[in-house]
Amino acid sequence: MELQLRAGASGHVTAGVATLGGRTAMLISADSPHRRGALAPADSETIVAGLQTALAKRLPVVLMLSSSGADAHHGVAALHGWGEAARVLVRCSGVVPILAGVTGQAISGIALLIGLADIVVMADDAYAFVSGPVPVQEMTGVVIGPDELGGAPIHARASGTACAITSADDVLETLTEMLGYLPHHCDELPPTIDTADPRGRLTPEAGALLPTQATGAYDVRDIIGELVDDGCFVELRTGWAPNIVTGFASLGGYAVGVLANQPMSIAGTLDIAASQKGARFVNFCDAFGLPLITLVDTPGFYPGKDLEWRGMIRHGAQLAFAYARATVPRVAVVLRKSYGGAYIVMDSKTMGNDVYLAWPSAELAVMGASQAAQILRRGADPDEVADYVADYEGTYLNPYVAAERGYVDSVIDPAHTRRELIDTLDMLSTKRERLRQRRHDNTPL
Repeated sequence: MELQLRAGASGHVTAGVATLGGRTAMLISADSPHRRGALAPADSETIVAGLQTALAKRLPVVLMLSSSGADAHHGVAALHGWGEAARVLVRCSGVVPILAGVTGQAISGIALLIGLADIVVMADDAYAFVSGPVPVQEMTGVVIGPDELGGAPIHARASGTACAITSADDVLETLTEMLGYLPHHCDELPPTIDTADPRGRLTPEAGALLPTQATGAYDVRDIIGELVDDGCFVELRTGWAPNIVTGFASLGGYAVGVLANQPMSIAGTLDIAASQKGARFVNFCDAFGLPLITLVDTPGFYPGKDLEWRGMIRHGAQLAFAYARATVPRVAVVLRKSYGGAYIVMDSKTMGNDVYLAWPSAELAVMGASQAAQILRRGADPDEVADYVADYEGTYLNPYVAAERGYVDSVIDPAHTRRELIDTLDMLSTKRERLRQRRHDNTPL
């Protein structure tokens, strides 16, 4: 790694151009043992200068952070500096990728900065929170330690802040790997990934992974591994909302974002966390030109009073909003189930999808046969219900009815999936959409 760093007046923060895995980036490091990494106004000035340079030169931002927050010895001036840093970081958002690594503590204002980043990687012994154990105890009476309050496992599993956890020595290396799939800025095409994996390689193993029973579970990551180049899939947020899988891969050398339902977790249904995770990922890929590959296998939204009270409508709309707004090439493959509202939001043709493919095992319907029988044959005798279920399955639970009506572009052999995806990406490589001029949209946060 070649660095050309300049240090801030206090010497606790450095910022400069770095070469990371062959990619040029603005590397900003705030990691000092002085006063547990508390940062003075001069430190925030260095961060702001680095961010402004990255914005002007269109360079990705890599933040390496370990800080206890603003230095109390400088009073409100330190807080003002962190506000400036947050403001410039927001200006960078969607223009250049923002990647953050937390190697120690990230408290108060510094914690909010990682909340503004696109990708966050935390060391396994790092922790982050806005209000620490002392304020928590004073305000709520709960005695809690820093690891239990905001340790890396908490942010990987419960809050969704951490995209990945690794050792402190490997944080920068992990960020570098992820950076390899991203363009330098929003007006540049994603990089081409070198691979010797044949573009026309057949993938019969992908279809063989589906269970014979319609309710059987399988790990969708195994199917992703069969389809993508060299089986290499960089998954993001593995511990949070595991019922949906997101990550980077390449297909025929094209860097792509992959989003898939995960039947191994609550049958691949969509809940609040999954909708948030999926929407955030779709927005990110759309901002930086990564084509989206969506693998669909979901029986719908997860039902429950608690979810509805917590805003399932608003949060489910986030995923629909993200897909409907996205202008990058979008290809979806229905592996098995695609029911109800989840069919709509998982990049259906209605949402503006470019190419919608389905395996012969796909089931596209308003609901499953048993659910339909409970509604449409309520009170009927068991034999009549059984006949209705069999007729419903034969008539509706296949991809061919949807294909006849134009909702599915092609029903494909699972063995040809990789080739079909790459051919489709070739076709869509010149896709461009004219965006309407407006100040900004109003996404359902």
